[in-house]
Amino acid sequence: MVFETLGVEPLDAMLRLRLTASEKERLREDADLAALSMSELVRRRYFGRPIIANADAIMIKELRRLGGLVKHVHNESNGVNSKETAEVLVALKAYIESLSCGRQKN
Repeated sequence: MVFETLGVEPLDAMLRLRLTASEKERLREDADLAALSMSELVRRRYFGRPIIANADAIMIKELRRLGGLVKHVHNESNGVNSKETAEVLVALKAYIESLSCGRQKN
């Protein structure tokens, strides 16, 4: 029975494994955070593919939006507070990068 495809190959092989109840619950929680099925989460972790927590994706999107607003303020003020806006943009960029790097370690 084929459930879905991954690239050009169908996902038609099954693997059964035993877990403790607490391990299964942790796997389910991690999958929910990433908005993935438990199977997809395990595949991504094993094969080294990136996993992004849904909350991190939302946070990155909001930080990018805020960066755009800071840039707009900078442009509209003709750079009056350029030192401060530059510091804010650097801080936003660093935080976005820390979230991006952290998600790939999952």
